[in-house]
Amino acid sequence: MGNLVATDLTCEYRRNPLGVGVRRPRLSWRLEAGRRGVLQRAYRLAVAAEDGDFDRPVWDSGRVESGESVLVEYGGPELASRTKYVWRVKVWDDAGEESPWSEPAVFETTLLDRSEWQARWIAPAASAIDPQTDAAFLLRKAFRVKDGVKEARIYATAAGVYELYVNGRRVSDEELSPGWTSYQYRLQYQTYDVTELLRAGANAVGVHLGDGWYRSGLAFDKRNFKYGDRRAALVQLHIRYEDGSEEMVASDASWRAATGPVTYSTIYDGETYDARLERDGWSVAGYADDDWAPAETIDLPMETLVPQENWPVRVTETIRPIASFVTPAGDKVLDMGQNMVGRIRFTLEAPAGTTIVLRHAEVLDKDGNIYFGNLRTAKQTVVYTARGEGRETYAPHFTFMGFRYVKVEGWPGDELPLDAFVGEVMHSDMPLTGEFSCSDERVNQLQRNIRWGQRGNFLDVPTDCPQRDERLGWTGDAQVFIATALYNYHGGPFFTKWLRDLKAEQRPDGGVPFVVPDVIGDANSSGWGDAAVICPWTVYRYYGDRRLLAELYDSMKAWVEYIRAQGDNEYLWNTGFHFGDWVALDAEEGSYVGATPRPLIATAYYAYSSRLLSEAARVLGKTEDAAKYGELHARVVQAFRNEFITGDGRMTAQTQTAQVLALAFDLAGDAAPRIARDLNEMIIRNGYHLTTGFLGTPYLCLVLSDYGYHDTAVRLLLQEGYPGWIYSISKGATTIWEHWDGIKPDGTFWSDDMNSFNHYAYGAVGEWMYRRVAGLDMDSAVPGFKRLHIEPLFGAGLLSRAKTSYRSMYGRIETSWQTDGGRIRVQATVPANTTARVVLRGAAVGGLNIDGRLVGADGSYPEGVQSIAATDHGVEVEIGSGEYRFDYATAGRFPARK
Repeated sequence: MGNLVATDLTCEYRRNPLGVGVRRPRLSWRLEAGRRGVLQRAYRLAVAAEDGDFDRPVWDSGRVESGESVLVEYGGPELASRTKYVWRVKVWDDAGEESPWSEPAVFETTLLDRSEWQARWIAPAASAIDPQTDAAFLLRKAFRVKDGVKEARIYATAAGVYELYVNGRRVSDEELSPGWTSYQYRLQYQTYDVTELLRAGANAVGVHLGDGWYRSGLAFDKRNFKYGDRRAALVQLHIRYEDGSEEMVASDASWRAATGPVTYSTIYDGETYDARLERDGWSVAGYADDDWAPAETIDLPMETLVPQENWPVRVTETIRPIASFVTPAGDKVLDMGQNMVGRIRFTLEAPAGTTIVLRHAEVLDKDGNIYFGNLRTAKQTVVYTARGEGRETYAPHFTFMGFRYVKVEGWPGDELPLDAFVGEVMHSDMPLTGEFSCSDERVNQLQRNIRWGQRGNFLDVPTDCPQRDERLGWTGDAQVFIATALYNYHGGPFFTKWLRDLKAEQRPDGGVPFVVPDVIGDANSSGWGDAAVICPWTVYRYYGDRRLLAELYDSMKAWVEYIRAQGDNEYLWNTGFHFGDWVALDAEEGSYVGATPRPLIATAYYAYSSRLLSEAARVLGKTEDAAKYGELHARVVQAFRNEFITGDGRMTAQTQTAQVLALAFDLAGDAAPRIARDLNEMIIRNGYHLTTGFLGTPYLCLVLSDYGYHDTAVRLLLQEGYPGWIYSISKGATTIWEHWDGIKPDGTFWSDDMNSFNHYAYGAVGEWMYRRVAGLDMDSAVPGFKRLHIEPLFGAGLLSRAKTSYRSMYGRIETSWQTDGGRIRVQATVPANTTARVVLRGAAVGGLNIDGRLVGADGSYPEGVQSIAATDHGVEVEIGSGEYRFDYATAGRFPARK
């Protein structure tokens, strides 16, 4: 006793966040305890002003009888804008123990009302600097500061992307701010603490402003100016002094403007930088800007401004090239050893005017030459012109590339010195939450590939690829991968932001664009539009985020009603355009669409989305809608069976994906065992190879395992030959490919047209690896991993061990197992304030050891064990929090989960 503490305090998913933009933020904490089986029974929250005086709190909840410790809503008086609050929590457990107060945490609000903005959008005066110039802008303002600064904050954003400087120093390590949103509806602004950067007397603030997604040519026609034709900045600096007075410096027509060394920069094509054009000290007080142009205010909306929601993009890792070489074509090339997303930073000494050109690519061709074909029109090129004044270091400011190999032209000397180059990995800075490993190193490499693919493609939006002239937020890709994504990384803020964009872009009739943000204009494919339902529900499942679910409910409902309005049968979706089982291997020659009939796929997703909508309505207390959409789901399922399942219980379409979707979405009823058997036989007849595309693959191994064919699923995973996950690894893949045969067995490529080597969709197999191979899952009835379901399915004789961990909102969950002869050892770690059901397949009660003690030997259970029962699967053990070890000789009973 006496070891109960509340720790890891977060506000709106973040630790000590700056710039909270919600009026009733939600607070979370984790429990640590010195015993097993700990549940929270009550909590007390206290919020104080920034002085931390809890004797005079802003709000004290008093003791609240509740087990809630995740996303607990602040319940005090209305919060003030631009204000820091200090908070703490204490808890009581189910044994009556009272914790001490936690260490205090802080959160600070941002501008909670748009009327508080006094800054104006500014750009260089059009009469002095061409608004359409390719060159990035420099904007600056000199100002004076009194003695006694207590704190200073800048609230800033851009129509474009920007870097912010105060007195010559970058104010943040965030990159490509303000990120990419549906700018016409929502534009994020950022909050920065610049207290330590100010000094009494003369000061200056500067903005380096590039095109970013706002003005770059995007999508297939590379149409410029999708959102606007002028870059602009918005900056508001608030200074608070020790004497209580305040001053503000805001962007207006008094600022000065110029161009600088970035002469060209776009998302797809790269950046051109002439170091001879650098303006030393341009953001420092005292810089002579008499020859600079005036700024002018421009009319851009203020009502679209929203506080930062997503994790910011940062450089999260640096890697050194592993080799340099000369290709058969004579090119000097760096090998980074990893297909990465970000940029190269290099250092050199060279005469003024020396031009270095970097061209980035993912793979080499079969002859060993660097391959640019799959980039299509994207240049991914950096051009640097040296200043010639000693040692120079440079990395691009306003773009990113997807690459493993870099062709270097113009480098002085005969060889490329490896120590002159470093790769800076960039993505949304999501905390890592999941890890998986097993006895097969090829599968461990697959897990690394999945994570690298997610990092590269979760650069502010969930993109389809990071290298070619696309990099779009495809809704279908996001929905098939989201479950795996949320195991790997904390995606709460990431998907909150993206799903708000989806809702904003949704059509008046409920239709959903193919991509979000929508820069191509097309919409409404099954499996793609269903992201409007599947993604909010999945975020709720992983984090218990009812507020976001409620916010997006109307969007979910609108999509289902859109489907319902299609065609002349409201329970079948057999009209309109659909991508189908995209790039499945059973497609006809020359087609990207698999052989599974598109009406079958569309109706299956219709059933799935209507079911999830009904469940969401139930969670939100919308009882009429829950019943209404429950009935709709039942009718769609019946229509599916009538249309796509024969009288003798077989699918009318004999494709792998047809069987998979019928089973995954529980559409088959009594025919399910027959259909599962058919699927298993299809896989075996095909030599343990799959033929599925984007929609069938994510569920393939899951349904095989759940219907009793886990051996087949594991053999499918470990398949070395084409097609399969391990095949790409045999070809040197360090990320997930878009096509199973991106590189063919003879070394040639699938196609230049659409052949990304960093495309996360097929990485959706990771969900099965976490949930079935390692057995780390949540109870289907309780969100957020509050109630765990731990049921490893072991390795079909092909894997001898597996281990995984997941850092949930309640704490770290771990599962592992290994086989040794006829014995199985399972370990589980359950965080405080949660419980778990552990299913030990093939175990018998009389032969089960827990923590080294034979169960039932003295008629008692180890601490934390609540019950033990024999089942058809083996043994089920109900446990509370703590670490447990299970050991038994298998009885060999492994029936289907379904």
